[in-house]
Amino acid sequence: MPENQQRWYAIKIFEGDDKVLEQLKISSDVLAHIKKDIEAAETELDDDAESIITNERYLYIASIIKSVYTKKNKGKLSTSDKIDKVVTNRFLGLPIFAVIMYLVYYIAMVAVGAPATDWVNDGVFGDGFHLFGNGTAAYEQAAEEYGDSDQILQAFIDQYGTEDMADAIDLENEDYSQDGAAIALSDLVNATPDNASVTYETEDEETLETTEHPNTTKADLINAVNQYENTSYKEDFGAPDTSTYGVWVKSIPVLLGELFEKANSPEWLSGLVLDGIVAGLGAVLGFVPQMLVLFLMLAFLEGCGYMARIAFVLDRIFRKFGLSGKSFIPMLIGTGCGVPGIMASRTIENERDRRMTIMTTTFIPCSAKIPFIAMIAGAIFGGSAVVSTSAYFIGMASIIISGIMLKKTKMFSGDPAPFVMELPAYHLPTVGNVLRSTWERGWSFIKKAGTIITLSTIFVWFTTYFGVVDGQFRMLGEDEIGSSILAAIGGAIAWIFKPLGWGNWQAVVASVTGLVAKENIVGTMGILYGGGDGSVYDTIGSVFTGVTGYSFLVFNLLCAPCFAAIGAMKREMNNAKWTWFAVGYQCGFAYVIALIINQVGSMFAGNGNIFGFIVALLAIAAILYMLFRKNKYDNNKLSVR
Repeated sequence: MPENQQRWYAIKIFEGDDKVLEQLKISSDVLAHIKKDIEAAETELDDDAESIITNERYLYIASIIKSVYTKKNKGKLSTSDKIDKVVTNRFLGLPIFAVIMYLVYYIAMVAVGAPATDWVNDGVFGDGFHLFGNGTAAYEQAAEEYGDSDQILQAFIDQYGTEDMADAIDLENEDYSQDGAAIALSDLVNATPDNASVTYETEDEETLETTEHPNTTKADLINAVNQYENTSYKEDFGAPDTSTYGVWVKSIPVLLGELFEKANSPEWLSGLVLDGIVAGLGAVLGFVPQMLVLFLMLAFLEGCGYMARIAFVLDRIFRKFGLSGKSFIPMLIGTGCGVPGIMASRTIENERDRRMTIMTTTFIPCSAKIPFIAMIAGAIFGGSAVVSTSAYFIGMASIIISGIMLKKTKMFSGDPAPFVMELPAYHLPTVGNVLRSTWERGWSFIKKAGTIITLSTIFVWFTTYFGVVDGQFRMLGEDEIGSSILAAIGGAIAWIFKPLGWGNWQAVVASVTGLVAKENIVGTMGILYGGGDGSVYDTIGSVFTGVTGYSFLVFNLLCAPCFAAIGAMKREMNNAKWTWFAVGYQCGFAYVIALIINQVGSMFAGNGNIFGFIVALLAIAAILYMLFRKNKYDNNKLSVR
């Protein structure tokens, strides 16, 4: 090498520059010696080689500027420098970041976003809403007073009444009349002993968990009857009517339902539009308010300069797992909803790191998975808080394990890109830029993700509600879903999931419908396991064991996310092949982990299969090998060959 370029070559060797190392053709002994010197320097300076050189370059640039530029306030720190001494501090940086992101998450997902999302889900795509909220408080108070009157009356009718009494107070009975209902309720009170005590049940709308209410007395019955006869609710007996409190605006599904009814539309058309397209899009668009609030706050943090500081603070920790510091933000946001979490990955410049973050972000349980987690924990594990909490640890562990393994493959090899960036001075971003960034992100999701969601929900709806019964292909009722196309598909592929411990078509179909929205798993299981005399929880508890139930839980937590999130993945990947690869990896990883749980757990429970146990041990060995083997695709060429 030329003598006047030795310093330049030495720096390039220290950085591990591929082209320079190939050009010099250094012997393996010399490479080994150089590698030890570099490792010693990295240990002493507590940083990686590339970052050390980058820092020295900036110090050199600063020394030149210092010699030719005279500061007005020499020796004084700028306002940004003073703030950075606190927010980027080695010890205070992480706690401050945690507080700021907690506030962002709380405001976007709970304080502001949750009410807005609830309004869209329950109002626009639910039953409807009171105009400007006028009358909502009065209705909620009336509904609270009404309480469990329906369930209480039914419990006393079952114990002391007759079938005629039940028919008399049934509003849907064609022979119903107010006078007949009043007589039936009076007869029920007279037939009930003064010391009567019954038990009634209520069901949670989200998790379908049933709660028993014992020791319900005749006084409770009389109160329920009074509630039924309170004409301030509506003209007929029954629960409070929302339309009598303020101006009630009907929801999109209700309006469309009335339109189809007046037009005498065929059942399949109304089902397709209401249960398929509207329900599917509604489940997705319901998250838009939370996303917009979140994007607004992230745009503000980006505009004021703090996002660059977050990346700086977290980079040192996350690069140990093969990710960059910016990967933590999508994962944190993903606990609320995977869609904005995936979209937040666009702040990562390195394409490989960004794709890996997109693939692993949805391992974190989102809010849509919470009802499912609660159902499994309640039905199989007696409501264990340990099982519920473990879902988050499983998600975080899966991200770390995946990060380490994927970094040792050719597609994702290479160190995370070092943060060579100029930290901008803190400033107030312009309102226009913040709003523009928020709108572009939100509209991009609605426009791009909406396409795949619509097509997917139509497919799932059609295969769920159509099938062959008695040799005739027709639309099915909810009690006939066992004969549906989806049930046939589930039955055909159920054998694939037998090694996981739940190879029955009902569980498979529930997992498939979870692709539309993860909370759909609860509704599907409620339909498929709701028959018989017992509750849904009783049936699920009898079908699943603790081991197979946990395997089912983990698989659905880690497998491909909902169509909305897949649509966001497609938008951010901007490549169909990468999207399919991501979905395939998620499903494959979920399958392997669930298989290990079932096979190893079953063996310890005393009912395992020796072949399955051996396969599980081989899977564990393969994961450990990937975690601890040397990375042959490491870009650092300073290795002895």
